[in-house]
Formats: sequence, C-alpha cells, structure tokens
Amino acid sequence: MTTDKRELLQRVFGYTRFRPGQEALIDGVLAGRDVFGILPTGGGKSICYQIPALLLPGLTVVISPLISLMQDQVMALKAAGVPAAYLNRSLNPEQIRLVYRNLLAGRYKMLYVSPERLDYEGFGNVVRQLQISFVAVDEAHCISQWGQDFRPSYLRIVQFLRTLERRPVVGAFTATATQQVRQDVERILGLHHPVRRVTGFDRPNLSFEVLHPDRKDDALRGLLAARNGKSGIIYCATRRKVETVCQMLRDLGYPATQYHAGLPEEERQRNQEDFLHDRCTIMVATNAFGMGIDKSNVRYVIHYNMPKSLEAYYQEAGRAGRDGTDGECILLYSGADVHTARYLIQNGAENEELEPEQQQSIRRQDLDRLEAMAGYCKTNGCLRGYILEYFGQRHLELCGNCGNCKGRFHDEEMTVQAQMILSCVRRIFDLTGAWPDRGRLLKVLQGAQEESAFAERLAQLPTFGILKEAGTGELNAMVDQLASQGYLYEDEIQTGIELTDLAPQVLFRGKAVYRKVPGTGREKQTLLSGKKLSADETQLLEILLSIRRSLARSSAIAPHAVFSDATLEDMARKKPKTFLQLRRVSGVGELKARWYGGAFLEGIQEYLRSANHI
Repeated sequence: MTTDKRELLQRVFGYTRFRPGQEALIDGVLAGRDVFGILPTGGGKSICYQIPALLLPGLTVVISPLISLMQDQVMALKAAGVPAAYLNRSLNPEQIRLVYRNLLAGRYKMLYVSPERLDYEGFGNVVRQLQISFVAVDEAHCISQWGQDFRPSYLRIVQFLRTLERRPVVGAFTATATQQVRQDVERILGLHHPVRRVTGFDRPNLSFEVLHPDRKDDALRGLLAARNGKSGIIYCATRRKVETVCQMLRDLGYPATQYHAGLPEEERQRNQEDFLHDRCTIMVATNAFGMGIDKSNVRYVIHYNMPKSLEAYYQEAGRAGRDGTDGECILLYSGADVHTARYLIQNGAENEELEPEQQQSIRRQDLDRLEAMAGYCKTNGCLRGYILEYFGQRHLELCGNCGNCKGRFHDEEMTVQAQMILSCVRRIFDLTGAWPDRGRLLKVLQGAQEESAFAERLAQLPTFGILKEAGTGELNAMVDQLASQGYLYEDEIQTGIELTDLAPQVLFRGKAVYRKVPGTGREKQTLLSGKKLSADETQLLEILLSIRRSLARSSAIAPHAVFSDATLEDMARKKPKTFLQLRRVSGVGELKARWYGGAFLEGIQEYLRSANHI
C-alpha cells in the first residue's frame, strides 16, 4: 500500500514526498479509521482525501461549502486525469441528471457536493445505490457554532451519514480551528477514535504587515504600483466599497474585477473565471470570495478593511503563496474598521435555524473575536507570533518576516499628547454626560468644523483642535497605545472611550508615556529569505510563463491548472532537457508531462540555444 500511495503522489500530482501530516492521515483512511487533519491553508489538505479516493473501492464524497471551491478542485483533478464531478446549483437539471447517470455507471472516483445537496431526495436515491467508502468534510470548522464561519447546513452531514446502509470512513479537514472548535468537530461528526494531525498554523513563506494610513486609497495605489502585473486579492468589508475600489483601479488602468454576493450569479462566475485564468490579475471582493480557491499564483492579499476575526483574516490572507513561494499579507487599518465590523456583527441578519439564545451567544463570541482582531492591528510585537498565539501554537519571539520584526522599533515619548487626549476625553464627558466614541474624540482633537448645536458646544472646549496637526492615522495609533497600556478603555458594546483608574497618573502626576515607532528603512532587515532566481533563471521563467498562458488558453483552463508558479520556478532552475528530467521537477505528474511537457522542453531548448548554453 505504501508503494501505491507514493506512486500516485508522483505520477498523478507530481510530488516526490508528502508534506507533514499528509501520510499519517492517508494511512489512517486506508486502514479504515476516521481522521481529523488541521493543516494550514496551502498545506495540502486535498491530497489527504484525493489519494485515498483513488486507492479505495467505490466513491469518495467530498462535502465543500462553496461552488467556487468545488469547481476549482474538480478542474484541477480532471487536468491530472482523475475522474471527478460536482453537484451544486450552478448545474442545470439536465447536467445534474448526467452526473447521476455517470455515478450509477461507476465513472467517478470523487464527487464534490454542498451540505445543502445532502437533503435532496434525488441525490439520496442515487447515493444509496452506491458504494461510498469515504466521506471527507472540508472546512470542517463550519460545523461548530464556536467557529468563525458556523453554517447550520453542516449539521445535515450527521443526518446524511445516518441514512447510509454502512457508515463510511469519515475525515474532517480544516485550516483554522481553536481547541474548542476541534472538540466540537469531533463530537458532532461522531469521529471514532480518529487519527489526528495538527501540523501547525504557520505559513513561513507569508510575510505579514499592518499599515495605518491616513488615506487608504493613496496607500493602496502605492502598494499596487510596486506589484504591477502580479496576481492579488483585495478584500473590502462592504459591497459598496468593493465597487468603488474596483472602479478606482480600473480608472487607473489595472486589470481588476470584483466579487460580492450582490452581483448576479452569472457575473460572479464570469469574474471569478477571469481571475482564475489571469485575464484580470486583481480581484476586489468581500469575504464571499475565496474559501477553498486553489489559485496558486496569488502573490499578495491586501485587506482594505479589517476583518471581523483572526480566523477570517488568516484564512483570507492564506490565499497568497499557496504554491509555497513568497506571498505578502498586508492589512490597511483604521479605527473606523472596528466600528464597521461591530456594526456588521450587531446588525447582521438573523439565522432562522438558530434559537435566540444561540444567536446571542454567537454574537458575543463574534465581538470577542473582533477584539482579538483589533489587538493584532495594534500590536507592536511579532504579527506572526500574535496569530500563532491565538491558535495555541508555540512560536519564536521574533519571526523576522513580518512588518513589526523587519522594522526595528524604538521608544518615543508621547506624554504631552497623551495628556491632551486624556484631558479631551474627560472634558467631553463633563460637558455631555457621556463618554465619546472614537470618531467624536478625533474630531474634537483635530478641530473638525460641523454645523450643529451639539458641535458648537464641543467647539468651546479648551481641547478643541489641540492636536489639529496630527493625522487621523497618527491619532488612532496614540489612542490605541493608551488603550493597550491601560489608560483608556474602549467599550465594545456602547462604543464609548472611557478613562480608567490609571489615567490620573498621566494627567496629574506626570507619569511618562511612550509608544513604539518604527525606525528608518536602513534599520530594516530580513531574517528569513527564500531561494531567489538568478537573472538567467528569471529570464527563462518569463518564457515558461508565456508558454503556460498559451497552453491554458488553448485548453480553456486556468494557467495554474497547467503548472503552478512554484513548478515553473523549479523548472527554470533545473532546465530539464528530457522527459525523464522533466518528471523530476516538483509538481510535474505523468499525465501533465505527456500533455504539456513537449512545449516546455522545446521552449527551454530554444532558450538555451539562444543564450549559447548549448
């Protein structure tokens, strides 16, 4: 059996060795045991159920939450020669009947379905006639109400398993799960003494950075100018912001498209295809886009707005660098993001499948997650360490590959500014009888003019305009520092900023307050570095990318379904001259070598001749 799984890994998927955790989970399934795998995004979860599916008799059912996830994985499987299909609402009745006929004829080894499909009578009638050896539950955290993406429809999986004449092996897979969520997944799915593998949440190839710009549009334009031509995702909190940012980028000449739940399904599908096929290199989207998207050449993920939880952020940021090459995860933060996220949590649509007590509990959990997310944006410590700490994983104090570690910080005194801010909070409370929210506080400090009787009263305060020279980003950072050091308390429910018992030490006893600020660019250093291509290899890579685009266009598939960026980089380094040498390139399986290898070998030979290497 060992030879079989390794042979499939190389022949079908083009890899010479398993990643951490994969082999143990595969062996568990093949031995008839339930499994539970927590592997980071891009860590190879799909291999854990795709290889058993090819070795076990009968059918493997993969339960996935999104149409885009199913379509992407089935496309990649077909490109590798694996007979697979999906069932979801994107198919018309005749297409669904064709899938059913092929299932009954035994023509598929893998079937991807949504949890909602499990309730369909027609589906149940068909699967009860099949030999189902394995049920894999992807994004398994969705089954727990403690998870950040709880979906009551996932509870249908339990009922579905009970309807089968023989319970198949069950596998649960996810990338983000706290200890409580893990316990929930095992209990609800009824996993029987599962083989567990938690390979860690770290993605060393990803760099993390949080920026606090005064003007996000200006910051975004600067970031994209330095990454022109690279594939990336920009996440926004609302549909309206998606549309305005996308239009801004199009006006600047960027090949951008958009995705949110308010668009017609046909347009969403078309835009997603444009992104997957690199016709548009930038996707501007809400969190409705991306779960399970296996686009390997996403080089950066920029969050225009702060997400509502670290789970959501890490999952979305993890769509960068899925092929193992470097990826950038950049978050543009402002204090307004917290208020927007809190509003979305408190005013979200009620889920009719939940009791009021459950609704209230989930909302409280969401607010707690929001507080942790805001803490990530405000920390001066290692950003990677903050994330890993949240998920309960041990880590180094400094990772060397995040914005906070690369830029050395030094202490800068802000006692005078702190006294001004604390005094302003006190004076607003004395005048109005209520603690100010952050927006109101900043307007008073900056001396913002407003036409209302209330604003006129505030304009009479001695602290009105006292920090008018400071930018909004700088003021937010100082307020964050005062909150993190315990001098201010920002009420998450009432949205008010209050003075704490420690505040008088600064206001009346002159206690010094310091903040961490980054040093000069000369002080920045990179402690972790990947293997870079030489100038010669970079030139060859451009040729290989052009060949890939041509092959993808003629085959009507996404470019990364031919070969990933990481595979092409390895090809540029190794410069194979024969099919045998080509098979030694990471990610080149037997079928893809036969289908596409000739074109790449010819391109490499032509390059070597023109460069006088042969």
